[in-house]
Amino acid sequence: MSITTRTGTPAEQQWQTWHEQRAAEIALPYGPLALTATHWLADFPDGHPDGVPGHWKADGDAVLLRAAADDGLTVDGAPLDGTVRLGADSAPATARVAHDGRRLPVLRREGLWAVRVFDPGSEARRTFGGIDVFPYDERWLRPGLFRPYGAGRTVQVHNADGRQRGLGLAGELAFTLDGDEHTLQAAVEADGTLWAVLADATSGTDSYRFRFLRTPAPKDDGTVPVDLNRTLLPPCAFADHFICPFPPPGNTLPFALRAGERNRIAR
Repeated sequence: MSITTRTGTPAEQQWQTWHEQRAAEIALPYGPLALTATHWLADFPDGHPDGVPGHWKADGDAVLLRAAADDGLTVDGAPLDGTVRLGADSAPATARVAHDGRRLPVLRREGLWAVRVFDPGSEARRTFGGIDVFPYDERWLRPGLFRPYGAGRTVQVHNADGRQRGLGLAGELAFTLDGDEHTLQAAVEADGTLWAVLADATSGTDSYRFRFLRTPAPKDDGTVPVDLNRTLLPPCAFADHFICPFPPPGNTLPFALRAGERNRIAR
């Protein structure tokens, strides 16, 4: 059994553990690398998305799936022979519908329904060689301040699939670097943590074209640590069929953020 020897400060060792865990999560059988298709049901009025058995139809606040036993679909682990009403799935690994080892989670965005295909045998998963990262540097660990807007805002931004969708924003995340203040428009997740979509001077050249940043939930006074060493690749860096939002206006940092994840490594 091999033992990983950790070096550096405690903060750097924690970052190394985070990086290893991220790579392991990405490589899970139904992780981002397994996504091979996102089929918007509105694009298939006949109810038959390419390569997906059964008849799929949006029906208001649900999707109706009709299949015969020889279609080979299962719902909640049991063969489907008839019709079932489906809601949106919370995660691919727990999707109700499966077919021949693939998971078929149902997705809803802005009132539109889609079915996705997660295949553990995808080429992206087979050729995954890890995540390239910039070296850890304590310079990128900054004290931050979250300034909530008086009311939430929604801005239209391009998504990775070429469509425009609304991006909800709850406030500004501010931090200083080399004496200058920088701000990012951020969303507040259900658990209170912050999420921002950003670009910087390395985007598209020395790193992926845009990245995500997540922070803990701010304290009551708005203070929050901003660890840019944990800047993340978006899901669409691992598979082409995600619909990641691009950075909203004002979220392109004017410096080279040589921190966090850079790109997916293919072997």
